[in-house]
Amino acid sequence: MPVAPAACEVLNRNESVLRARAIVAFHTGNFRELYHILENHKFTKESHSKLQALWLESHYQEAEKLRGRPLGPVDKYRVRKKFPLPKTIWDGEQKTHCFKERTRHLLREWYLQDPYPNPSKKRELAQATGLTPTQVGNWFKNRRQRDRAAAAKNRLQQQVLSNGSVRSLTGEDGADRLGNASSPEASLSSKAAASAISITSSDSECDI
Repeated sequence: MPVAPAACEVLNRNESVLRARAIVAFHTGNFRELYHILENHKFTKESHSKLQALWLESHYQEAEKLRGRPLGPVDKYRVRKKFPLPKTIWDGEQKTHCFKERTRHLLREWYLQDPYPNPSKKRELAQATGLTPTQVGNWFKNRRQRDRAAAAKNRLQQQVLSNGSVRSLTGEDGADRLGNASSPEASLSSKAAASAISITSSDSECDI
């Protein structure tokens, strides 16, 4: 039975229909169609969480295909910075890498109490934050990795300072110059410290 063009237009603007089309586009790998739907239609707050997940996961998959390898936390952080959530699926509340500030605050509080929550605690925290248990687990895993990297950075900095491999001397002409060549071990420690600093600072707030 034919449908009037006006009725088709109304149907195509229906949020449930648009959301279903977006889900189909995602699962069929038609990301261009998915982005078009999400960027050109305003969705209610109830749909934001699901559509934000589709937006991010689509960009992650495209980046993985382009790079030929799975994305790490830093890679995902860069993807999110490059492809921010469109305002059509974002309520305007301040977010830090997709987690709202109140969610991050609650996660931090739980982390201070127990950095290794069991499955039961993960489910409880997921209900409290509106996240999935997997997202909660990923956040705790990434936070532990950041803390370990920060601790390693501090240890390396102390080692570098104690070895005297990073220092400058001022000559009679007032120009700064490096001191005597340090040992290979001290030089390696200096490079490792710089690497650790780069890792922890480049993605110090990456959550998922």
